[in-house]
Amino acid sequence: MQKNIALIYGDCASPEIVTQAVRVLDKIAEKHGHTFTYTRAYMGGEAIDKFGDPLPQTELDKCLASDSVLLGAVGGPKWEGLPGEKRPEKGLLRLYANTRPAKIWPQLADASPLKQEIVEKGIDFVVVRELIGGVYFGEHKTWEENGETVALDTMPYSTHEIERIGRIGFE
Repeated sequence: MQKNIALIYGDCASPEIVTQAVRVLDKIAEKHGHTFTYTRAYMGGEAIDKFGDPLPQTELDKCLASDSVLLGAVGGPKWEGLPGEKRPEKGLLRLYANTRPAKIWPQLADASPLKQEIVEKGIDFVVVRELIGGVYFGEHKTWEENGETVALDTMPYSTHEIERIGRIGFE
């Protein structure tokens, strides 16, 4: 298997974590005969420091051209005073989705907050969190209905946005 992986090292302690993750990937590649090619991309505080933008188009293009992106956490006290549009976290909103694997390892089963009978069956899934609408960009409304608070998040889409969603994989 040959894959191109964009690396976003992130801010604060994240570069150390991504560096170790790359070491793990290299060992996996060595053991199983894979080839991973890494492309450096900047996002978050490091992109603000380098380009003045939390995710410049050139860096987003590197991510879109890759098979996957290994992303370290972004943000930190250094950039807290910046205006909303210039904060490191705004770079995340230019990405399509955030995927988070969830698995319970037998050695950590006792630490799980889930019921024992659920943990015993095993858990191995991926949470995909889309970042293109709803709570991030849409209109937010709340009202009372039947004694409960109801919330609604909406997102209007332009033709350009719909075409973009199709390109990045909303199949």
